[in-house]
Amino acid sequence: MKVLELTLNKKWFGLIEKGIKTEEYREVKRYWIVRLLSNLEYLTDLEGVKNIGARFKHFDLIRFTNGYSKSSRQITMEFQNILIGQGLPEWGAVEGQEYFVIKIGREVGRQNC
Repeated sequence: MKVLELTLNKKWFGLIEKGIKTEEYREVKRYWIVRLLSNLEYLTDLEGVKNIGARFKHFDLIRFTNGYSKSSRQITMEFQNILIGQGLPEWGAVEGQEYFVIKIGREVGRQNC
């Protein structure tokens, strides 16, 4: 199974853990382009990604970790899909900015919770 590993702060981790926040946002920057796209690793900006067409990598699960400690709480969720779009300000997105929007499915496991 292919797992997308994402580290979150306490606020966003808590909302995902409670099932309130159903998507996570990542800025369209080189780091995330390389991690999330399977065909456009050489592109570095949003316009390049949108103009040529993004083919996202497939993941089975998303593992969210609350911080960087070895004993940090973790929650594993089903991966639904990724798209490019605007996020919700109440979930941390800047209004008018486009992100990689990672859609979160149901919970499948917890560790250190």
